[in-house]
Parts: sequence; C-alpha cells; structure tokens
Amino acid sequence: MDKKDSSILYFILGLYALMISWYYNHNLIILLLTYIFWPVYLLYELLIGHLAHGMWKTIPLSYFK
Repeated sequence: MDKKDSSILYFILGLYALMISWYYNHNLIILLLTYIFWPVYLLYELLIGHLAHGMWKTIPLSYFK
C-alpha cells in the first residue's frame, strides 16, 4: 500500500471514529477530544463492545436516513 492509500484509510477511519463519538455522546467537547485521539478512541469502542451486534454498520447508516 502506498502513502496515498494509507492516508485515505487514515482519514476514513478518523471520520468513522467521529461518527461513533457523536452517535453515543452528542457532546462537542468529547467530539474534539475524539478528533485528537481518534485511534485510541476507536480501539476503546471496539474493546468495550459498542460496535458489536451490527452497530458498526448501523451507526454510519443512521446519518444518511
């Protein structure tokens, strides 16, 4: 994977972390912290199970309904 592909993936995963944060919190301060530390936040959400049982695809779809 070249540098361009990895930067696009990094951007998409960061955006996904922001969508998850807003879905669960609805707080701008937490959203800002998620923007800064999104890799840690995404790993945290995976480990505690907020993305289990199909929520990993339900959350992004909720923004487009």
